[in-house]
Amino acid sequence: MEPEALIEALLSRDRDTPVDLAALLCDRHPRERVALSVVRPAGPRLDVEDVTYGELADRSRHLAGGLAGLGIGPGDHVATLMGKSAELVVVLLALWRLGAVHIPLFTAFADVAVAARTATARAVVTDADLLPTLDPLRDATGATPWTVVVNGDRTAPDAHHRTATEPGTAAAPGGAPTLRALETRGAGVRPPDSFRWAGDDAFITLYTSGTTGAPKAVPVPARALAAFVSYQHVALDHRAEDVFWNMSDPGWGYGLYQAVIGPLALGRGTLLLAARFDAALTLRVLHELQVTNFAAAPTVYRALRNHDGPRVRPGALRCCSAAGEPLNPDLPRWAEEHLGVTVHDHYGQTELGMVLGTPWRPGRRVEPVPGRMGPALPGWTLAVVDEDTHRPLPAGAVGRLAVDVPRSPLMWFTHYLGGGPRPAGRFSPDGRWFLTGDLASADEQGRFAFAGRDDDVIIMAGYRIGPVDVENVLLEHPAVAEAAVTAVDDALRGEVLEAFVVLAPAAVPGEALAADLRTHVKRRLAAHLYPRVVHFRQSLPSTESGKVKRKELRRERERELGAVPAAP
Repeated sequence: MEPEALIEALLSRDRDTPVDLAALLCDRHPRERVALSVVRPAGPRLDVEDVTYGELADRSRHLAGGLAGLGIGPGDHVATLMGKSAELVVVLLALWRLGAVHIPLFTAFADVAVAARTATARAVVTDADLLPTLDPLRDATGATPWTVVVNGDRTAPDAHHRTATEPGTAAAPGGAPTLRALETRGAGVRPPDSFRWAGDDAFITLYTSGTTGAPKAVPVPARALAAFVSYQHVALDHRAEDVFWNMSDPGWGYGLYQAVIGPLALGRGTLLLAARFDAALTLRVLHELQVTNFAAAPTVYRALRNHDGPRVRPGALRCCSAAGEPLNPDLPRWAEEHLGVTVHDHYGQTELGMVLGTPWRPGRRVEPVPGRMGPALPGWTLAVVDEDTHRPLPAGAVGRLAVDVPRSPLMWFTHYLGGGPRPAGRFSPDGRWFLTGDLASADEQGRFAFAGRDDDVIIMAGYRIGPVDVENVLLEHPAVAEAAVTAVDDALRGEVLEAFVVLAPAAVPGEALAADLRTHVKRRLAAHLYPRVVHFRQSLPSTESGKVKRKELRRERERELGAVPAAP
């Protein structure tokens, strides 16, 4: 089925019309087609493991049988604490064959973050080397609150992890059940019939990153697939012949939605790098594997720009896309010179998928404008609305970025897990607008520019200032590698700006450089928008997905100034 027809079919389905997710994402594709290329650095060479759709289909059916033997079935929540691997994708397909709901966990999570996200889980599947993360969650008897399944040869002692005790559950001797054992067990039994999902059935529960409060559980319904497929096809222009690489981690929305689910739904190949981020390795993979279509957070592009080691210019790139945080205006120009192609900015949220940006698809392509994310993507209508009245604002005005729900056929979010419909603060009272929590402006052509989070906005002498504009100007300075801008109280102006800067390798911190940065902002942006104080730091606090925690920087400064007590 062609992508346009698939999107139309997904959109036209009644919410009660069931869909076999395993068939849609895997079984219907040619068995011999490569679905995943798992890349591992092996000394001077790259080890590439190609996995076909046929292998995914067989292994996930077998694993579904093994998991069913543990009692996993429709409606059960199962978390994965796993790196990028073929096994992760096999687990996801097996869960969806059974009607189980997937809870992604980022591999860098500590035990507290895991506990907060697994309260509803019946089981946790984890890589063997991540078992220590689960150990602090044992109760007084030494058991975990869920069945633990281990991916790898290392097994956990019975005293540490509860295992299923039903006959024939394929528990590894002296330890928790392993994926390998469950697959072997499932291969010898009749596989369960594949579950069929109604459009409103949640097949994922994904937690927000928590940049503006406690992480919230987002139920992702089966009908959200239409949005993921549309973005993969139109904005990323993921073609059958592409070597496609989305670097984002599947523990977060962009990685799960568009590095795994989107490619599988289209029957395309996707590349998974089983290694920690390293700029030199990233350039090597782009070059040696002849990647044609690349997506990553702006943090990745900045790291590539600041890399001071040997540079290998990729030779095959056709598309580069960025998502997850604001794209600095200088990065597209840098990428065009050093990667051979510009970068298109895209914007989305856990609750939405991707909704804004400059698409790559011919016939849909919009020329990017530095500093602007682009227009609404097909299937979405957005506007900048007044904070109080929720009425659309004129071009150029900064206000709340909002999704026009009735005019957005791809809109799928309705509530957080455990809460009622239209959660307070996320929808306008009449239900028309979904409020993203971000500030933006739009030009006459409907191209949006990010201005900051609602709680990041700075009000100085009557001016509403989004920190992103100032940060982007600071990042233009050759001495600056990373920048964040916040505000402190000022008796005269209400608030004044302060900057937190991570320097490029050759830069020397000091008052002379701080003065130069202030002058740079005055000349490039506006005389009143310069940071009164510049703090030089080794790093900036950020979420696991790379978003700077400005609120944490503000609290640090407030504690230094004696405005708030230190955290206990």
